[in-house]
Formats: sequence, structure tokens, C-alpha cells
Amino acid sequence: MNAGPTSFTPCDHEHLAALVQAASTFSPCVELADRWGARLAGTLEDGGRLLAAGNGGSAAQAQHLTAELVGRYRLDRRPFSAICLSSETSTLTAVVNDYPPEELFARQVEAHGREGDVLVLLSTSGRSPNVVEAARRGREQGLAVWALTGPAPNPLAEVAEEALSVDAEFTATVQELHLVAVHILCAGLDRALGVLPARTREDVTAVRRPA
Repeated sequence: MNAGPTSFTPCDHEHLAALVQAASTFSPCVELADRWGARLAGTLEDGGRLLAAGNGGSAAQAQHLTAELVGRYRLDRRPFSAICLSSETSTLTAVVNDYPPEELFARQVEAHGREGDVLVLLSTSGRSPNVVEAARRGREQGLAVWALTGPAPNPLAEVAEEALSVDAEFTATVQELHLVAVHILCAGLDRALGVLPARTREDVTAVRRPA
């Protein structure tokens, strides 16, 4: 689904210009993604789990996030429990065959989620019914529900506990900045865990400052 209506598709330098323009207002999203990383570090260290889901390109980014947690972002650290709900193909086909489409992710959230876990949902439009229902089910189950969406307001941002909403006209631009947010989240998690060299600008300045 598109992030918003448009009359043309940006090509070559127009594509880059759209990304640069959206990135110029992305600072609040950076701060939120970094805070999510620190908060997620505490959840995972305490034995909690991250669940993630999305449709299409957002499904790929959800799987990218869980791979970074089970594997590693930069340097080695212990693996953490992270499940991409959109990659469970047998479960997906069974659920969509036997239940309404809105249950595609929600039923998995109910099965795997425990109170205190984190559920990350990605939708460029913020209006995908299966993702919105997953957010509702997650809130009911006591999970922390974080949404990455396109421009707000949208239904997913309204249901989620917190939303990182990219103010961009084009779906591709939203997806590109969602990936930036995923990487910032992972770096913030590593920094909170003491996995170096995941550092902030302030950390670098402190190291370089003369005594």
C-alpha cells in the first residue's frame, strides 16, 4: 500500500531528493529509535522476546530486524529471541486459510507474545488491517507495541504504544528511512549492552576531548 497519493514516480535524482527532504525532518524519529534500542536491551536481557511483522517490503525489514538480534549488528554478543511473524510460511497459510485475513499476524502474537515482550510492526501506510489487528492484540496481551509507519495520523500509529512515523510522500522513501530506524535501534541496543564500538556522537566527542 502506498504511503500517500501522488501523481508521479520519482526517478533518478528526484528519488534521492525525496529521501533527502524526508531525512531533513527525521531527527525526532532518530531519537525515538535510539530510545527503543535501549529499552529493548533491557527487555531482552531479562528474558523477553521481540516479535516483528509487516507486509511486502515491510515484511523484509521486519525479518532484517530479527536477523540482527538473533545474529549480530556489528560486533559479537549473545543472541536474543526475536521472531519475524511474516516469515512463518506454513503458519501464515494455515491461518489465512482458516481465519479472517486480519488474524494473519494477530493469532501469532497471541500464541508467542508474553506480557512485557516487544512487538514491532511496520506499515508504510499505517492502514494494513492485519498489522493494525496485530497491534490491538499485542496491547491486549500486555506487549509493548511499537509501530513504524508513514505519515501520521494513521490507524496503526493510533493503536500502538509508540509510533515512529516518517513524513514522506512516497512508499520507497518511507521504507528507506524505516531501514535507517532499524539500524539506529540496533546500534542503540548494542550501546546499552556495552557492545563497542556502538557509540553516539557525544561518546566520540568525549573520547577526543583533551584532558
